[in-house]
Amino acid sequence: MSITETTSTSWFGRLKNALIGVLVGLVLLIGCAWLLIWNEGRAIGTYRALAEGAAQVVSIPSDAVQSSNEGKLVHISGAVKPNGVPQDGDFGVSARDAIALFRQVEMFQWVEHKQSSSEKKLGGSEETTTTYSYTMEWRSELVRSSDFKQAEGHQNPERMPESKTFAIERAGVGAFSVSGKAIADIGAYSDLTPTDEELAKLGPGFGTDRPVRRDGHAVYIGRGTSSPEVGDLRISYQRIDAKEASVVGRQNGATLVPYETTNHHSILLSAAGDIDSAQMFKAAEKENAIITWLVRAAGMVGLFVGFVCIFSLLSVIGDVIPFIGSIVAFGTTVLAIILTLLVGPLLIAIGWLAYRPMISIGIIASGIALAALVIRYRKRKATQSVA
Repeated sequence: MSITETTSTSWFGRLKNALIGVLVGLVLLIGCAWLLIWNEGRAIGTYRALAEGAAQVVSIPSDAVQSSNEGKLVHISGAVKPNGVPQDGDFGVSARDAIALFRQVEMFQWVEHKQSSSEKKLGGSEETTTTYSYTMEWRSELVRSSDFKQAEGHQNPERMPESKTFAIERAGVGAFSVSGKAIADIGAYSDLTPTDEELAKLGPGFGTDRPVRRDGHAVYIGRGTSSPEVGDLRISYQRIDAKEASVVGRQNGATLVPYETTNHHSILLSAAGDIDSAQMFKAAEKENAIITWLVRAAGMVGLFVGFVCIFSLLSVIGDVIPFIGSIVAFGTTVLAIILTLLVGPLLIAIGWLAYRPMISIGIIASGIALAALVIRYRKRKATQSVA
């Protein structure tokens, strides 16, 4: 079943929305500028902390705690021994000898799909046709049917249990105690089948009177897997195990805790297996680089969207005659790309300026070169169009 709705927005209404868009764009530009500069400071700080740690770390045997290493940044490798049993405190499922327990929950729910198409009219108004359709799907997060265009006949339950990881508080690595979460982060996942006793508790635990049955390793709460109903649940558990681990941290008695560097960054590294400290620091540096580039990409996209929001006012003004508005929109999009390629690298360079002046200059030069290429390409296309 689908619903189609047609709405019309006057030119003055669009103008008002565009003015709001300008404010949103300005806020987005300011936010992304801060994000890009902050990210460079974060990346540099993390890099320096890792370099400091790599220079100071001491590899020691894990079979005994030596007081001479107290307060030092140490690296150990050894067999993992869980201190406790991870348990889903909500429903009583546990995983003996595991580091952690992961609960995955899915609910069969109504999902709204929306498709819109717009047509600009002479005088600047815009007519939008939107079609809403509804399907029933398995989702791992609650879909709020109260937000649907047509909630009647498409109601979902108001609550569902969340997917969650239950880690033990501490685990032993040789003679040392480390964070259970740090070991769980490097553990291997495998399916866990709840026992009959645990299965009997799941239905009441989830607060439902629907039948509870096995579905392979998972648990199905509902009347039938072949014809699910809205509100049916699929719950699966996985145990997280680690046989051997390597950890880098500050020795505090028999415990390894985060090590604070001179620039106030914390170091607590973990890896599965017997891994030397050099490899662990290289992996941490690689992770830092990936995060840095992901944040840079997000910041650049945010700048582009911000510029587009600001320039949207011009295209709305031009839409009094639709084809003129389209030309203006295309031109402002190109301008938004050029400004993004100029401003983004400039902001990144500002973040580096205090630490790496030559690299800052290189980044600025790269941004100018990219913008120049875009301008040159546009001029060439315009010349070809005239010819």
